[in-house]
Amino acid sequence: MNAPLTRAHRDYTLSDDPRRLDLAAMHAYLREAYWSRGLPLAVLERAVAGSLSVGAYDAGGAQVGFARFVTDYATFCYVCDVYVLEAHRGRGIARAMLEMAGEHPRLQGLRRWMLVTRDAHELYAACGFTALAHPERHMEKSRPDFYLG
Repeated sequence: MNAPLTRAHRDYTLSDDPRRLDLAAMHAYLREAYWSRGLPLAVLERAVAGSLSVGAYDAGGAQVGFARFVTDYATFCYVCDVYVLEAHRGRGIARAMLEMAGEHPRLQGLRRWMLVTRDAHELYAACGFTALAHPERHMEKSRPDFYLG
């Protein structure tokens, strides 16, 4: 494993160190998020283990944000599970996590980055994302309520 990257953002610290992630806190948020409602903790643990993740931490070390990057580290990256706790929003934390990923040494030279969002288009546009150039070429197999049993 490469040495963890850390970056300061205002009064926060961003880090890709998986040992710093607070899985219980992440699970508490993600199991209620519209895109992952009902997410089991074991599934989150597997997802994090198979991804590059960036956590955002306040001055006391508590995790206040998260972003996950599913990638082959060669050609493709899917951005997902991006959140910042409500009390910490409006401070550029989500954008800082995305920018850190965009500059991350392990994520350079990728041909395509993708994501899905319901309501954060402005955030992602500010980081260079655009609507699909050819949506007719894209397909999905989706089971949105899968975790709810």
